[in-house]
Amino acid sequence: MKTLLTLCLLVSFLGQAQNFEGFHATMSLQDAKELKKDVPAQVEILKEYRNEAVVYMTEEASHLLHDRVLVHGPGYIFMPSLEAAIEAVEHPRNRARNSLLSFSITEDVAVDAAINVINTQNIENHILELEGYGTRYHTMASATQAAEDLKVKWEDMAASYSRTDVSVRLFNHSGTGMPSVIMTITGAEIPEEFVVVGGHLDSTSSQGNDDAPGADDDASGIATITEAVRALFETNFVPKRTIEVMAYAAEEIGLVGSNEIATQYDNNNVDVIAVGQFDMTNYNGSTNDVSLITDFTSGNLNLFMMNLMDHYNASGEHAITYATSLCNYGCSDHASWTGRGYWSTFPFEANFGQHNGSIHTAGDVYSLSGTAVHATKFAKLCAEFLIEIAKSEGSLGVPDVSVNTTLLVNVNQGVLQYDIQGSSQEFDALQVHDLQGKLVLNKGIETNQGQIALPEMSTGIYVVSLASAQQNSISQKVLVK
Repeated sequence: MKTLLTLCLLVSFLGQAQNFEGFHATMSLQDAKELKKDVPAQVEILKEYRNEAVVYMTEEASHLLHDRVLVHGPGYIFMPSLEAAIEAVEHPRNRARNSLLSFSITEDVAVDAAINVINTQNIENHILELEGYGTRYHTMASATQAAEDLKVKWEDMAASYSRTDVSVRLFNHSGTGMPSVIMTITGAEIPEEFVVVGGHLDSTSSQGNDDAPGADDDASGIATITEAVRALFETNFVPKRTIEVMAYAAEEIGLVGSNEIATQYDNNNVDVIAVGQFDMTNYNGSTNDVSLITDFTSGNLNLFMMNLMDHYNASGEHAITYATSLCNYGCSDHASWTGRGYWSTFPFEANFGQHNGSIHTAGDVYSLSGTAVHATKFAKLCAEFLIEIAKSEGSLGVPDVSVNTTLLVNVNQGVLQYDIQGSSQEFDALQVHDLQGKLVLNKGIETNQGQIALPEMSTGIYVVSLASAQQNSISQKVLVK
């Protein structure tokens, strides 16, 4: 039936769009309709499914979407075929294993050691090194050279710390001649479970791709994850799970590199338990340091990132402030992993719309940011993320719920589910406040486990509190999407 549907769509499509050469992609249905209105002869909407569309469009139309509809990321996901595009929107992956994961924070000693050796100058030097290619647009020789040079850089870094558990490889693609670069740190105890952090190595400019320095977008992200991993090496951190660090190719033309990697991992049943995306980290455009992108990411993993910053970065020299923001369809490589059913999180340099306005131009140079102090905060967060999820050798990091009272909270489709574990005390009231302290919900409860329908609420972070008649209470942050 699926093959018949695809053939029918192909026949219909060939009759509609035989006069232009293009490629298949998925995108927001609203964006597809707006693009079709702007350039009707260069876009065909082949299928609408909920709020997504399968399209066939020209490269010129994709540039229009890139530059006018959105201000970060391509805004679409490149698909190698019509069938692959239909499969992506009709059958999104849902990996049930992830729902069983409960991340804990236990590695204070290892994290403190790592974040104290992260070096701002190293990040600056690496950004300038990548900016020095002039352009890293995926079709140009400089892009492939940048990937090959990064492979050597990562290999040399691992060798300088005598890390025999590290290997680096180029991942060749069918959708671009530019390879991605993948560093693997093999887990000492559970090597079959993977933690991934990445950013994209390519760059683009609407003013001409022979002048696309891409210092912030995304040399800053590559420099950030490189320095985070160097700090792990310097402090002799040995992961229990396998860590992979990825520099993706061709993000700017539809997440090509990350989508091919995530698809291959999914097809091969690779057990990736968490993915962190670092795309633009060095422009301090908002009052908060980090904006966690809440669309096309995992709410649970975003909350874990908040908990990391609450635990390690609440004050002092490592302080990091945070908020949440939206980034739209196909905004960056995290969407490739989310589309294959993996949990992803995307800490961004500023609230969306307040980020670096010079990206995708010849003006995206390091001097615009001045220093790498902002990116240093992201390197610390990246190190915390890797250490706590991969854990150190011999540390299971499982909280003792038989002693410590734990509140588990989840919000899904307007319903709040709560479960108090490790306490015999009965709680009788549940309250929800926003981060400004406004009471959103106050409701009596009869059991320590249940669910409550929420009123209509804006996207953002809320605090859920349960109280007992003895005035004891327990609270947990929750992200409403």
